[in-house]
Amino acid sequence: MAASIESLLTRPDLWRAGDRHATTPVIASGHRELDAALPGGGWPLQALTEVCHARPGLGELSLMLPAFARAMDDKRWLLFVSAPHLPYAPALADAGIDLERFAHLRCATSEQALWAAEQALRSGVCGALALWLGHAETNALRRLQLAAESGRSLAVLYRPLAHADQASPAALRIALEGEQLRIVKCRGALGDVARFVLRRTPHGVSVHSELAAARVVPFARSR
Repeated sequence: MAASIESLLTRPDLWRAGDRHATTPVIASGHRELDAALPGGGWPLQALTEVCHARPGLGELSLMLPAFARAMDDKRWLLFVSAPHLPYAPALADAGIDLERFAHLRCATSEQALWAAEQALRSGVCGALALWLGHAETNALRRLQLAAESGRSLAVLYRPLAHADQASPAALRIALEGEQLRIVKCRGALGDVARFVLRRTPHGVSVHSELAAARVVPFARSR
């Protein structure tokens, strides 16, 4: 029995809460202090990351842009699905996003958005995908998680802060509360800091473990 348990514990797809190692590949977030806290040192690839925010424009997109740009390095695409406002192309280009391999898909319903995101992730064409969604059933989120695994993608789900304390199959969950960034859930043990603040920079936001204020709006407001 002991040998069987030991064999099980060596599986690469099994993680223990006290471990600092990542169970999937990671991509650097572009924020040194945040990478030091996250298991493996970055955002998980082949997994779903959920960002719950109080309202659009708190820096939730700028937070992810460095990793989005890195995820496109092997000529893969970045896809936005049902973003709340028109993406501002100059800001994306300044962040290193190749606009020739960027697309924004508007969907009429949440069901259409979920279907489109799942298919795009499974295709393997997208190095990164961001989906904006409200309520979603657990089974739908689990399909997104599986699609991210099969497509080897950085998959980011943006949802209202009210969903932060609800169960989710996402591998990593963070909450943006004003300028505060809180790590709600991750696979593995966190570093010494689980709360951060966002600080305004000329190129977006930076993440620090000391109090600071930031207001970054990476969208052009639709009229």
